[in-house]
Amino acid sequence: MTALTDLTIAGMKAGLAKRDFSAAELTAAHLTAMAGARGLNAFIVETPEIATAQAAAADAALARGEAKPLAGIPIGIKDLFCTEGVQTTAGSKILEGFIPQYESTVSGKLLGDGAVMLGKLNMDEFAMGSSNETSAYGKVISPWKAQNSNRELVPGGSSGGSAAAVAARIAAGATGTDTGGSIRQPAAFVGISGIKPTYGRCSRWGVVAFASSLDQAGPMARTVEDCALLLTSMCGYDAKDSTSLNVPVPDFAAGLTGDLRGKRVGVPKEYRLDGMDATIAKLWDQGLEWLKAAGATIVDVSLPHTKYALPAYYIIAPAEASSNLARYDGVRYGLRVTPPGGNLADMYSATRAAGFGAEVKRRIMIGTYVLSAGYYDAYYTQAQRVRALIARDFEQAWAHCDLLLTPTAPSAAFAFGDKADPLAMYLNDVFTVPSSLAGLPAMSVPAGLSADGLPLGLQIIGKPLDEAGVLDAGLAIERAAAFTARP
Repeated sequence: MTALTDLTIAGMKAGLAKRDFSAAELTAAHLTAMAGARGLNAFIVETPEIATAQAAAADAALARGEAKPLAGIPIGIKDLFCTEGVQTTAGSKILEGFIPQYESTVSGKLLGDGAVMLGKLNMDEFAMGSSNETSAYGKVISPWKAQNSNRELVPGGSSGGSAAAVAARIAAGATGTDTGGSIRQPAAFVGISGIKPTYGRCSRWGVVAFASSLDQAGPMARTVEDCALLLTSMCGYDAKDSTSLNVPVPDFAAGLTGDLRGKRVGVPKEYRLDGMDATIAKLWDQGLEWLKAAGATIVDVSLPHTKYALPAYYIIAPAEASSNLARYDGVRYGLRVTPPGGNLADMYSATRAAGFGAEVKRRIMIGTYVLSAGYYDAYYTQAQRVRALIARDFEQAWAHCDLLLTPTAPSAAFAFGDKADPLAMYLNDVFTVPSSLAGLPAMSVPAGLSADGLPLGLQIIGKPLDEAGVLDAGLAIERAAAFTARP
């Protein structure tokens, strides 16, 4: 019999419905797997008592025939989502010990649909990072190793704990957040699927803010269907979030076909970077052949402002971060450091100096600079204009195609310490940032292996609110790639 932790979410749902096993057994199997994989440092907080109680409730609901869509499914919650009565830190020392008295809308929806919370997943501090090295609670280690090497690899970031937990089979699925690629890049690095929905599809209420005009929650799981199941529960209008979209939420899993007949898939020429890894370029071409075989027509398109996306993003996101993170001052919640004989300003600076890590401080300082008098128009206003041009590029491309296919990341996972330069780290987001700036749905699906035997992902970008189309293209790639490699 397949190990319970190896089952997909769809497989777990079917097994629970047929009473092949109980939610209690399924949860116990995952808790045992978690205990055996603590070396990955995927969780900041484990919640076995909560999980056991939720599994018992799921079994009772199943017995009564009143099970919700995710009854008994064990998931991890990224530590950016506030969870009632459970510590939420955003991976930062400044929030250590913070126990929210409320539940984020997204995690509340998942738990309301019967999901079982295994714990809070590690992440880059305040979601700022591409490698999960900036967490105040230690780095997350990928369950993967390159061939003929024993070096520890990054799981990607900022949702590195989510990625590692799902890939290592210690959680069936997980929540992630994506500001510039923080669901898609880690999914690609560990060989799982992850989708960032249209901006506003999932409520941001109760999610610790990094860059409010970019942050979007989404699911990470081992299959496209599993992502669709989670996404259906996560989406929905929320009056508590002013950016929430009041639109119907389809049953994404029920609508999956993988049939792309009549669809046009665009290939943006600007994404063919000079010096692109030959293996990734070949995989991209293979992905286009797979989509063609599924019925799609391949067309060339242009997104001329792509080269300005990273510079614009690294002005806009730090600017919003510097504003959002001003609330962490030692007064209302979280860490407080009071220097002997110091005044209020001394407490502010001492608290923030002790509580924030180097990358967060770097982005706060960049953001504060670009918002300062004399520089606001030169940097921030200009970046917003570029953002509008990038969004217009996509709008014009939709006249010629329905979806776009690109690589997810410019390389496979790298070893810790290989990208010590912040600029080298920021370049990891080169393929994911443009769709984030435009607020579009985008998904990474595992499609092959690098020369070193490490996972590589392909990214599908869709029109606003066309998560169904993105998922269908993802399913077509998943079926054709038949990716079965595991860490």
